[in-house]
Amino acid sequence: MTKKPFTALSIGILLIPFLTYIAPIAKAQNSEIEKLQQDIQDRGSRLAEIEKEIAKFEQDLKVVGAEKQTLQKAINQLVLERKKVSAEISKTENLISSTDLEINKLILEISSTERTIEQIEHAIAQIIRSEYKAGHTSLIELLLQYDQLSEFWGAFEAYETVRSSMSVKVGELASLQRLLDEKREENTDKRSNLVSLQNQYQDQNLVLGSNQQEQSELLAVTKNEEQTYQRLLAEKQEARDQIIKDLRDFEAKLQFFLDPNTIPPPGTAVFDWPLKNVIVTQYFGGSEFAKRNPGIYGGRAYHPGIDMGTPRGTTIYAPLSGTVRATGNTDIVPGCYSWGKWTLIDHSNGLSTLYAHQDVISVSPGQKVGTGEVIGYTGNTGYSTGPHLHFTVYVKEGVTVRQFNEIKTVTSCGPASTPVAATDAYVDPSLYLPPL
Repeated sequence: MTKKPFTALSIGILLIPFLTYIAPIAKAQNSEIEKLQQDIQDRGSRLAEIEKEIAKFEQDLKVVGAEKQTLQKAINQLVLERKKVSAEISKTENLISSTDLEINKLILEISSTERTIEQIEHAIAQIIRSEYKAGHTSLIELLLQYDQLSEFWGAFEAYETVRSSMSVKVGELASLQRLLDEKREENTDKRSNLVSLQNQYQDQNLVLGSNQQEQSELLAVTKNEEQTYQRLLAEKQEARDQIIKDLRDFEAKLQFFLDPNTIPPPGTAVFDWPLKNVIVTQYFGGSEFAKRNPGIYGGRAYHPGIDMGTPRGTTIYAPLSGTVRATGNTDIVPGCYSWGKWTLIDHSNGLSTLYAHQDVISVSPGQKVGTGEVIGYTGNTGYSTGPHLHFTVYVKEGVTVRQFNEIKTVTSCGPASTPVAATDAYVDPSLYLPPL
């Protein structure tokens, strides 16, 4: 009996390249991936050291912040803030380098996976072509081709091994394709993080520049004399009190009737805190409701928001998604001791939020922001006796943006802009924030 060429031996020979379809990654590439991994781990160790440095600066700033307001204290605080911001910049630089390394590592892994997939596809194509050339043989036909039953079983087992291996390798091909898609997605995320870190790096350098400029101006104006510093401090306080009085008199005349159905019920935590580490230094108090019910706010003096003490250059996060309505900087007008750099965001729940005394504003009017997105960095702009974030919550329909010269012509702020709201449009932020 004449046997077809598709024998047990030929099937076995066919199996050899198929069963070893995945070529090992080149030693040079393996070495490169391992080196990148080691570099990433080294960066992680350095980041841990920088975190400790930052924590130390923050602790020192708390000590300095508790001291009496003097020229020396102000200078010491600026120096410490500069060191902390420099450490933050170093941290960001390391994060950028680490992300670069991770992207390079992913590129090598993606390349390796793509080659493996190509090898599998080539091996499968080879086996399919070989089977096609051998023709389709039924079990009876295969049995009749051999004189010995043992030869038949050898050929049959080899034939079935090929089919079984084919099924397994097709499954593995699908798994590798999923892995490739995951790595590509991870690579996209890393690149997005890299852009965010690069923007953060630029903003932190702006914070550092603001700190250095403030120290230079402070020394130039005071000529390093405590008496001059205290006199300037008193003048700023007096000017600021006048601005606040003009603004509150103006707002008291505005008419606004709040429909409770347009805002979330009080006590509903619709916002996250805008800072990661929250230290409240002054609470809300002073709306018309508070004036009529002083016991609710503990008899505190008028304050249209919450102040959070924090070192200069601390990241501010959007507490809820929304749209930036406006930004401003009252410092562009000399003598306007007000909000400094501020941002107003409208939210879809009927509320708006204000962030004041920033060093850097990272968003623009009309921009949509998501919950947890970076919107700026804390500072000491406007009238502020120390770096902090002022956070106000308004009923959205009750707040508008006006120029100070619309409020009262004697106010020195002139063309600088500010959010303005009827007193009943101010809301206690703690009613909508999670408990500390």
